[in-house]
Amino acid sequence: MRRPLACALFLLALTPSAQAACAVEDAGLEPAIAAKKELQEAKNAQVVRDLRTLRDAAIVLESYGFPKECKELVGILKELTANPDGTIKRSSDTDEEKAEEIQESREPKAGPKDPRAR
Repeated sequence: MRRPLACALFLLALTPSAQAACAVEDAGLEPAIAAKKELQEAKNAQVVRDLRTLRDAAIVLESYGFPKECKELVGILKELTANPDGTIKRSSDTDEEKAEEIQESREPKAGPKDPRAR
């Protein structure tokens, strides 16, 4: 009985973990931010927030059991951090109204009032 259990534990130890399957830290986001002076400027703070949001989304996808989607998002994040100048340039096309809508959508909304509660 101990032998099958030991074999199962050994095989489990050899299996790559979900963390290795979607290595979010390999995107190199924080080192890219630290290395690029432009990303530290106040005018590009939204770009940095967006990149960190993408990183956080990859972590959430991984924790909910979507390793394929996490890997795809990490790939996008790597692409964006590999070319910070291009990322900054792309972000300059952001529509202010759309940015405000996104910010509003982040605010928690109160649910509908219960008509029975008066």
